[in-house]
Amino acid sequence: MTDKVRVLVVDDSAFARKAISKIIDSDSDLQVVGTARDGQDAFEQVKSLKPDVVTLDVTMPNVDGLQALDLIMGEVPTPVVMLSAMTGENTGATIEALEKGAVDFFLKPSAMNPAGRTQESSELLTKVKMASKISPSRLKALGKVKIARMNRATAKNRKGSSARKKILVIGSSTGGPKALAELMPALPQDLPAVILIVQHMPPGFTKSLADRLNAACPYSVKEAEQGDQLEYGKALLAPGGYHMRVNRNGEVVLDQGPTVCGVRPAVNLTMESVAEIYGKASLGVVLTGMGSDGTDGAAHIKKAGGRIAAEHESSCAVYGMPRSVVEAGHADTVAPLKNMAVEIVKMCSE
Repeated sequence: MTDKVRVLVVDDSAFARKAISKIIDSDSDLQVVGTARDGQDAFEQVKSLKPDVVTLDVTMPNVDGLQALDLIMGEVPTPVVMLSAMTGENTGATIEALEKGAVDFFLKPSAMNPAGRTQESSELLTKVKMASKISPSRLKALGKVKIARMNRATAKNRKGSSARKKILVIGSSTGGPKALAELMPALPQDLPAVILIVQHMPPGFTKSLADRLNAACPYSVKEAEQGDQLEYGKALLAPGGYHMRVNRNGEVVLDQGPTVCGVRPAVNLTMESVAEIYGKASLGVVLTGMGSDGTDGAAHIKKAGGRIAAEHESSCAVYGMPRSVVEAGHADTVAPLKNMAVEIVKMCSE
């Protein structure tokens, strides 16, 4: 018999603790082993109970979720799924938590949307189970990842005067915000490419992610809007809840069509769109994430004459999307995150 996944539920609201615990205990593979009402209490219980996964509220009195996350990751690395409400303050803090090492986040069940409870419950259970598969040793390794930064002179020397400017699509899911926070600032300001980023994330959170990346990068990063012009040396991030394509006028086209691979935005659709219009100038990078989104898109880029890089398993929080690309035979390059900026510059110079 397989041991149950042991979960610690942390929230300052007794109602929320009860609701989350009820959802988790409804699954025969999961078991709530304790609850905590603030970050300090959570830290002490993680040390004593040694749970497999922690669900951690972002906003709490005294020691909040971010402070608790620092304590947990610093002393007893444990997979953490953040619980967040849809507020401006919370979205920014949630993105910061993902950059600090939280595996994923979950929007708190909404009393205003009872019709969505079943879907919400299923999503939480999936994320907790996925988080439980990440070992503490992997969390420690991910926390130590450092980027081999490239200076602008190196980028100029590599690209050469005859290099054709490229369209680069970067796709990521679980573990993506942390990977993007490390990769994007390492790319040179004069990279000869338009950058399109597709991160699986619900509406309301991609704006905060884009703002944080923009503050850290030597080039502009913004959440894409309908009709945005593609510009070299700038990055556009697909907004949550919208697929992002490009048209022949060099503009962004957003739509809320059906999900692809169960997600919207989908990496596949952006890559397919870019491959169709830009052909061999198309480049794709598939980073950490669960599932197989990006594999079909990578196939289109390859068929058009472009190139694909996939993140190596050693640096992935979840080796799902990159594995699918590699196993399908679409990856020209497989590299750990710390070397990915170098590989991107190489691809842009070819």
